[in-house]
Amino acid sequence: MTIGVLVAIASSAVLMGFGVTRWVVDAPLIVMTAISGVPLIIRVARDAIHASFGADLLGMLALATSAVLGEWLVASIIALMLSGGEALEEAASTRASQVLEALARRSPTIAHRRAGDGSLFDLDVAAVDVGDELVLLPHEICPVDATVLEGHGAMDESYLTGEPYVIPKSPGSTALSGAINGLEALVIRADRTVEHSRYAQIVSVLQRAESTRPPIRRLADRLGLGYTLLALALAVTGWAISGDPNRFLAVLVIATPCPLLIGVPVAIVGAISLAAHHGIIVKDPSMLERISTARTMIFDKTGTLTYGQPVLTGVSLGHGFTRDEVLSVTGSIERYSRHPLSIAVMQAVEDLPMRSVERASERPGLGLEGVVDGRRVLVTGRKALAQVHPLVHAKLPPEAGGLECVVLIDGDYAGTLAFRDEPRAGAREFIAHLSRSHGVVRTLLISGDRASEVEYLADRVGLGEAHASVSPEQKLAMVRAETALAPTVFLGDGINDAPAMTAATVGIAFGKNNDVTAEAAAAVVLDSSLDRLDELMHIGRRMRRIALQSAVGGIVLSSIGMVLAVFGLLPPIAGAMAQEAIDVLAILNASRVAMTRRPMSDFRGTYGSGRSDGGFR
Repeated sequence: MTIGVLVAIASSAVLMGFGVTRWVVDAPLIVMTAISGVPLIIRVARDAIHASFGADLLGMLALATSAVLGEWLVASIIALMLSGGEALEEAASTRASQVLEALARRSPTIAHRRAGDGSLFDLDVAAVDVGDELVLLPHEICPVDATVLEGHGAMDESYLTGEPYVIPKSPGSTALSGAINGLEALVIRADRTVEHSRYAQIVSVLQRAESTRPPIRRLADRLGLGYTLLALALAVTGWAISGDPNRFLAVLVIATPCPLLIGVPVAIVGAISLAAHHGIIVKDPSMLERISTARTMIFDKTGTLTYGQPVLTGVSLGHGFTRDEVLSVTGSIERYSRHPLSIAVMQAVEDLPMRSVERASERPGLGLEGVVDGRRVLVTGRKALAQVHPLVHAKLPPEAGGLECVVLIDGDYAGTLAFRDEPRAGAREFIAHLSRSHGVVRTLLISGDRASEVEYLADRVGLGEAHASVSPEQKLAMVRAETALAPTVFLGDGINDAPAMTAATVGIAFGKNNDVTAEAAAAVVLDSSLDRLDELMHIGRRMRRIALQSAVGGIVLSSIGMVLAVFGLLPPIAGAMAQEAIDVLAILNASRVAMTRRPMSDFRGTYGSGRSDGGFR
């Protein structure tokens, strides 16, 4: 359309040079005005049916007035503004989403599956199933989210996380889809199919998000209605005081189109793209505007302010046993257990030598037992021990908070291992940072965990208000009550958090561990990092600030131009050119949302407060 209008204007200029009649000169302009005007009339009529009026109404009136007055060059310039504005918006949106497009272009298409005999064969990444063993060759892009089985090397995850680090990889480490392998080949096990891996989640952000009209866009529509009424009033005033209908036309031209309806969506797309570059999936674009107004932050406990995995915090020893001995024996037999604490034990003993395990069995409720280096070993809980070895139970130290397991060697009490789900590094600093930098006035901890654990965490991170043993129904009611008082952000990562997320002003899922939670959330922080949460809040603030700059700035400049046109200081053609410049400025300013190289987070309590490898695994 833009090219067509330019061709019509050029053709009219050429015809004028041949001295032909006025109607022949205007013919190309009339044709292009009709071509651009008919769709505009249809769009305005459709909006009128839904009682929605905005800058399109001004565009239609300006075109119609130009046609009635025979100002076909002005009409063509208006058509050029309308089509050019749409083209600029599309170009700016494309530029803003370049991170997502680059991710899509470099997405791997081939994986190398390892067969049972050790041979390799290539297959399409869409055919990779969970549990498949794949070989990742040097410098290749990891096709799916996976766990390293064999090999020691490093992977560049900066393209996904934004952090300029090469992450060491060894058996047990997480390999992120989209990360670039280093110099050593690695054998990995697929943990997710390609469509559920991080890469696919990020690439799908833009398509899912652009279909939603967020509140700030609706605010722009409301501003557009008021702006339209102002423009019409000034146009009528100019005509009335001068008796010249060209004054009416000049005001409408400088007012068309309303730049706020172009700049705001460009800012939104830029913010979505910027968030994706930082490992954050924005599922509901409206949250970018709402999160900057939040005054209450509500945290679930496990996996948000904590890592979601217990760690060994203490060892109590029985008479005649050493710490290394107990840990080595326990770690050796825990390799054969699927109990959640076995992971924590294996992490704690990774630097100790493993012993020979001759037999191992695990019975629900009774614990893990077997023979290690010829010695009978039992790893069990306090309650089970009271039933099978009451005399040994009497020797146990007093029960403390957290989790624990009791170790018996050859029937003697060897030690008690204590575990806790520890707070994330920098969690206390982050809580304080929320009030300093984001205007958060209340922070709450709501958890279904035991009171002792919730109080322990609240004390460690500096939360003055904490609620324990809360059911999902109670959590939902509490979040609703808080949201009724002030805008809220709820952060969680479990299935039982999904209802509370939907009730909050903004629901954020930490990590992509549960599809139910992620679907309920307005945004998903893939890295499970408090730094990322801070970045998301700053991105929302940046988007809102720049979008309003474009909207309000465009209104102010256009209003100045309308006043000049009322007094005859800005004729229609000059007004059209001035409005085109205003539109360009609004779009360029909105494009700044995604064009930043500075860190988005100003939280520096401890950089990387989330574990990039997902914690223990």
